Amino acid sequence: MKKVLSFVFAAVLAVSLFVGCSGNQKGGTVNTDGSTSMADVMGALTEAFREKEPDITVNYSGTGSGSGISGVLDGTCDIGLSSRELKQEEMDKGAVAHVVALDGVAVVVNPKNVVADLTTEQIADIFTGKISNWSELGGADAPIAVYGREDGSGTRSAFEEIVGVEGACVYTNEYGSTGDVIGNVASNENAIGYASLSAVDSSVAAAKVNGVMPSEATVKDGSYTIQRPFVMVTREGTELSEAAQAFLDFAVSAEAEQYITAAGAVYPN
Repeated sequence: MKKVLSFVFAAVLAVSLFVGCSGNQKGGTVNTDGSTSMADVMGALTEAFREKEPDITVNYSGTGSGSGISGVLDGTCDIGLSSRELKQEEMDKGAVAHVVALDGVAVVVNPKNVVADLTTEQIADIFTGKISNWSELGGADAPIAVYGREDGSGTRSAFEEIVGVEGACVYTNEYGSTGDVIGNVASNENAIGYASLSAVDSSVAAAKVNGVMPSEATVKDGSYTIQRPFVMVTREGTELSEAAQAFLDFAVSAEAEQYITAAGAVYPN
């Protein structure tokens, strides 16, 4: 009888321990939506987080900053992603910003372009159409093709606000993603555009701005002035799921620095 009771007790204890351990494990799905410029950072963070929490799936959809902020306010995603600071009207609706990284907005030209250093004033004049030929800047006698992002893009909002050309830009073409801007500048010797520094590759050349080359160091020390935050957005008063809270906590932690840096962005602290 004692042996039977001992066996039953051991079995009950084993089940209790299993249930207890299972209850401590996180699981579920986290849906994030927003900035296309944050794709590399999100890729690095989600891959690293998967190692920590293999039972949590983090989904990322790149639809633009405005869409991501609207999504979290409407409840269609858990965490919105914005590559610009929140506007007052968005905060008034309950949007809360959690800065995970800093990013320079690089002014990019075709690698064959000899114009490699521009002042903020010259950039403003190019994007508003006051300067329309590269010869005015010491380059080739060729019309400037001005490329930028679509209305609602966080990159566009940040760039235009910092340069002081909000609502005044005259674009030759507008594109729906950072990759499209880079690809089209790479294929046109006379093009200029802007893109997240973390997305710039060897197919284009980043110009100096006021003599300063965009880099992790110059973004962090503030000497490169065309920069913006990468933000995860939640809604005030709305409690995140355990899985979403775990991912947000990881993204803003010191542990995330190595992954943010590896993705080409700058850790903010």
